[in-house]
Amino acid sequence: MTTSLRDADLLAIQEVRDLLARAVEAQKTFAEFSQEKVDAVVAAMARAAQDAAVSLAKAAHEETGFGNVPDKTIKNQFCCINLYEAIKDMKTVGILRQDHEKKIWEVASPLGVVAAVIPSTNPTSTTMFKALISVKARNAVVISPHPSAKHCIRETTRILGEAARGAGAPDGILGCLTNPTLEATQELMSHRRTAVILATGGHGLVKAAYSSGRPAFGVGPGNVPAYIEQTANVAKAVRDVINGKTFDYGTLCSSEQSLICDEAVKEAVVEECKRNGAYFLNDDEIAKVSRTVVTEKFTANPMIVGKPAPYIAEQAGFHVPSTTRVLIAPLAGVGRKYPLSIEKLSPVLSFYVVKDWREGCERCVEVLNFGGLGHTLALHCNDESIIREFALRKPVFRLVVNTLASIGAVGATTGLFPSMTLGCGAPGGNITSDNISPMHLINIRRVAFELREYQASAAHRSQSSPVTAVVGNPDRELIASVIDRFLASKGALAVASPGGHSPSSAPNSSGEISSPEKKTFSSPHRIEPVDHHPVDFVSEADVRRAIESNEKIAIHGKTIITPAARDLAESHDILVRV
Repeated sequence: MTTSLRDADLLAIQEVRDLLARAVEAQKTFAEFSQEKVDAVVAAMARAAQDAAVSLAKAAHEETGFGNVPDKTIKNQFCCINLYEAIKDMKTVGILRQDHEKKIWEVASPLGVVAAVIPSTNPTSTTMFKALISVKARNAVVISPHPSAKHCIRETTRILGEAARGAGAPDGILGCLTNPTLEATQELMSHRRTAVILATGGHGLVKAAYSSGRPAFGVGPGNVPAYIEQTANVAKAVRDVINGKTFDYGTLCSSEQSLICDEAVKEAVVEECKRNGAYFLNDDEIAKVSRTVVTEKFTANPMIVGKPAPYIAEQAGFHVPSTTRVLIAPLAGVGRKYPLSIEKLSPVLSFYVVKDWREGCERCVEVLNFGGLGHTLALHCNDESIIREFALRKPVFRLVVNTLASIGAVGATTGLFPSMTLGCGAPGGNITSDNISPMHLINIRRVAFELREYQASAAHRSQSSPVTAVVGNPDRELIASVIDRFLASKGALAVASPGGHSPSSAPNSSGEISSPEKKTFSSPHRIEPVDHHPVDFVSEADVRRAIESNEKIAIHGKTIITPAARDLAESHDILVRV
């Protein structure tokens, strides 16, 4: 028996290596596809997913027991319709942008092979999402399904893979583990052929992804507070909270977990909750539901995840009307003394009443600090100044206003990018705060052209060739010393200086200059003596005029001479240092 289990683990690891090898080769070919060919593959995958949206929703519900078929169908359609519309015209191949002012080109470069870890709560929709954004970015994908959802995830992969190959994608562009053991998933995440990890799941999985040694986009849990401030449209706000919480029976990480309202509108909120199918728990029922919903490790009990409210009540030992949509637990605080203040992944809400928006702010932060930092907060309010305060100060990266949190955060009812993977930023221990898109799966190669010439340091320039480019404000003393050295090397300094001597030479006993730099100058035509009034700047045009006028140009130690002027003057012995 032990040998058999060990062999299964080894076979699972070998399968990972085989899938990665095929994916690497497929991706090398796929990386050469044009934008048009890539888009054709993505379109074929989206069409195939749309055709199978209902059947895959049924398969997911039957295998996991989580959620319900209608809402899972909506999630599938969200990925193959809303997501596809968002990415179909997105440029992911070749030069993405050209900044003419900064003279920079941005060029897309695919990452390689994406390791996509899929949860059981949203198995088919997350598989569609990760496959579509990865392929859009010209990457290959190897999928590690949650063991309790491996069949529906494999079927989703098969449908998408066949569509991709039918549109011209190479074989191996999409792969899926058949035996997703813990060892196999670890091998996939840590293998050198894995370019990046897309991990969606619990805290342990996300931590493992970030600890794998490979780049990772891991997204943590949500513990979303929904705050109804007194200026809100209470009827709509409550309807949004209940609809959001009960969507697919609370399996989305962006689902509302706590309902917080101002004391001024408490009665109206409670009445609207009851009108929308809520059942308020008493103290005894709160204790029973707490033991049923929350484990000793303060995690959601997988036996009640994605189950309807009447089922949860029955498991807790009491009965509620069959029409009950959500169980609401009035709590006095947040933390371990109040187990139902965690993320519950089921239609169970904690309920708090606050004095005003300032106290509401504090309660929201308490909830987020107990799990869910950086994720999402739903604010129902019509006072823009309060909305602004929440926007500036709350530790979340999705503040959805006057809409459902569960599907507003993923972009279904808002303008956020349609995504099933929501980053929580540094507060949530994630590498990004974004809704993950194809652009997160592309490296940007930047081509930068020179805007300004290099200016060497003074020490470096003092040892350089006299022909030195000058940028910005010139160092006149430095230029003068360069000219001195140049003219000295050509003998120009031996011509004249005040008193009749070159600065670098001295007369001998007979009054002659004995410097080795002494030279006799000759000219093809007669040059008139200079009037000994030095100039500050010499251009090539100045030299030509001097040649035409049979004159010399007097310079001093700080005269600036252009390289072209210097070369021309040297050949005609025009410059005289005075």
